[in-house]
Amino acid sequence: MTNVILWVIAGGAAGWIGFSFMKLNEKRGVLLSIVIGMFGGFLGGKLVAPMIGAGGAVNPDDFSPFPLFMALASAAAILIISSMIHKRFGF
Repeated sequence: MTNVILWVIAGGAAGWIGFSFMKLNEKRGVLLSIVIGMFGGFLGGKLVAPMIGAGGAVNPDDFSPFPLFMALASAAAILIISSMIHKRFGF
């Protein structure tokens, strides 16, 4: 459970950084950028990391840095993709 919370927090932080410094999703606002980042962090930690082979921790409840890294990377990717979709199609 603590890993999921870390993934969501990391994704939210990536959303805030993407909005504040990289100007992603500028027209949508900071709150939506954080929510998109949180969603990306959850998907990255829960789905992408096991597909790639997270391996790190023996027990699922133990901390492993690889899923956290994948959560950050997935959040950034989803933020960039959502910004591109918004620029192209307007939604």
